[in-house]
Amino acid sequence: MTCGTEPSIAAVGLTKRYGKTVALRDFSFEARAGTITALLGPNGAGKTTVVRILSTLLRPDGGMARVSGYDVARDPESVRALIGLTGQSLSVDGKLSGPENLAMFGRLHRLPWPVVRERSGWLLDLFDLAGAGKRAVKTYAGGMRRKLDLALSLMAEPRILFLDEPTTGLDPASRHALWEIIRGLVGRGTTVLLTTQYLDEADTMANSVVFIDAGTVVAAGTPAELKARAGQAQFDLIGVTEADVTRLTDALGALAVVTDEARRTVRVTVQGSGLDGIRELNAITQAAVRAGVCIERFALREPDLDDVYLHLTGRARTAAVPVDAP
Repeated sequence: MTCGTEPSIAAVGLTKRYGKTVALRDFSFEARAGTITALLGPNGAGKTTVVRILSTLLRPDGGMARVSGYDVARDPESVRALIGLTGQSLSVDGKLSGPENLAMFGRLHRLPWPVVRERSGWLLDLFDLAGAGKRAVKTYAGGMRRKLDLALSLMAEPRILFLDEPTTGLDPASRHALWEIIRGLVGRGTTVLLTTQYLDEADTMANSVVFIDAGTVVAAGTPAELKARAGQAQFDLIGVTEADVTRLTDALGALAVVTDEARRTVRVTVQGSGLDGIRELNAITQAAVRAGVCIERFALREPDLDDVYLHLTGRARTAAVPVDAP
């Protein structure tokens, strides 16, 4: 039986080896019911291994994991009855239509036919797939097939949903549509564990974020908490001429750093937050006005999860494409 006070997903000290390669090393985290937890990290960090263990597709070599109170190694059948999984590779049958895929999946879960018909119709409407009718899935566009794959994972109305790279390859409109669908599911109580290569996606959607590197948790918290570790906001001012850049750096003194001479960009780190930060920005702009500086444009940039990634791993921002190996 599950306990109302325990987390929906919990892992303690998970270890997994593939030969001499250690994929997970003392990995621990928790996810509360009705929330989205994003698992982020570089290639080969162990994210997909975590998902496979939690969804009972792999057995850990050490440690313990529980899903909705059930031990994934000792009671995998109970876990499977409660979860949905959308992996990196599609699980749809290209020769069947969308409704036929959903019907097959529903019957595999031993759902009664009336439930299969009702739920299939709801999911096709939810994912805007009803218009495809009886077309074979192999004729679907990539985004449509990804939506159908996610619909399949929801056929049994899982309490827990594992989404491993669910929006990879989707266009921006389809990504945002899926975000809204996932938010709706969470609003109805579903717990989501998400891995993604889009850090803005995690920033926008996740209630909590777990950064993993070399199979170990290196940081965890809310997106706001993690971004606060990455440093202060940066205020960039672009002068009209080189003379404006010189006047601006003279006016601001040690606070100002020229980050791009060709583009005449002067950067100031904003130390404060809230009202203190606003006063600091006002002081910077007033100093520029008093010095007679002509500003072409300006931008205030807060730290994002890309900055957190770089801060934690030391890897370049473009390296965060989390396709795990093996």
